[in-house]
Amino acid sequence: MSRIDRYILSQFLTLFGFFALVLVSVYWINRAVSLFEQLISDGQTALVVLEFTALTLPLVISVVLPIAAFAATAYGTNRLSGESELVAMQAAGMSPWRLARPVLMFGVLVALMVALLVHALVPMARARMTERQAQIAQNVTAQFLRAGAFQFPVDGVTLYIRDIASDGRLQDFYLEDARNPQNQTTYTATEALMVRTDAGARLVLLQGMAQNLRLTDGEQRLSVTRFDELAYDLASLVGNPAARRQDLRAYSTLRLLHPDAELLAATGASADKAKAEAHGRLAKPLQAPVAAMLGFAMLLLGGFSRFGVWRQVIWAVMALIFVQFLVTAAENQVAHDASRWPLIYAPALVGALICALVLWLAARPRGRRRRRAAA
Repeated sequence: MSRIDRYILSQFLTLFGFFALVLVSVYWINRAVSLFEQLISDGQTALVVLEFTALTLPLVISVVLPIAAFAATAYGTNRLSGESELVAMQAAGMSPWRLARPVLMFGVLVALMVALLVHALVPMARARMTERQAQIAQNVTAQFLRAGAFQFPVDGVTLYIRDIASDGRLQDFYLEDARNPQNQTTYTATEALMVRTDAGARLVLLQGMAQNLRLTDGEQRLSVTRFDELAYDLASLVGNPAARRQDLRAYSTLRLLHPDAELLAATGASADKAKAEAHGRLAKPLQAPVAAMLGFAMLLLGGFSRFGVWRQVIWAVMALIFVQFLVTAAENQVAHDASRWPLIYAPALVGALICALVLWLAARPRGRRRRRAAA
């Protein structure tokens, strides 16, 4: 690597660190606020909130790094042009293709960072988050027993609690079980207590009434039973955590490329969907070199201007938006039909062609273009 390459690469890496820190902070705080509100409202502690926000950090970084690479190359190229360093390099005989070499190396370094995240850290974080969510789901008090709001744990079940006392007593308890339209039961109680047993969580209803509405032979029959104490099994509301579907995104890329029957049964996904997830991870790092080259190549178009390169910056931003639009369109197509997973690589290919075209235009002698325009 020549001294000029090291100089340009060091400039871009320094700017990349700054932009990555700023963008990650903005994205992460935005996600952390929504996650904070959700977990705190469910009764979780600050440590749980901190753990979940930390687990979302690898995903946020993998999304932000290509954008930070684009911002670093665009700003760095603009500064090199403004300080006449880029002009001096071109006057020394360095073509745009030669100047693009350190930029491509910079993009490959960012791509390696993204690959490490999407293939290792992000699946590990998702697996840990899935495990923690399953543990929290077992805490019925935090998930369902919230005062002052109607809740619907499962279809056909309505739950309401007026207030929760400091000692854990549920005051003015209401539960309607209408999952079977032919046999509906409504439980009301002055108080209720949560009791944990080896068989699972139980609700002990105190001083209440059970109303059962049964439809038999076209006739409705209502029976009312008053009780002093009644135990209600909450397993039907919480569900069996062991029977929950596993998150497809928590598996390794190699296993997703060759999905076995165990993986498909655990996730409930098809083989094409598993392969689409794996190829999506393989295509994600390719966005970093494309974004970096777009931020550099577009700013090489045109000559020196006292008004700066704001026009080239606008074209660079528009090109990046176009590539990101293709990424979103490809993901939507694959989401509707997982067998179309080769489309995931199309945005990176189109972006590379745009970069090559722009570098070719920048490498053409300006005098020849002017003579052709005059002719």
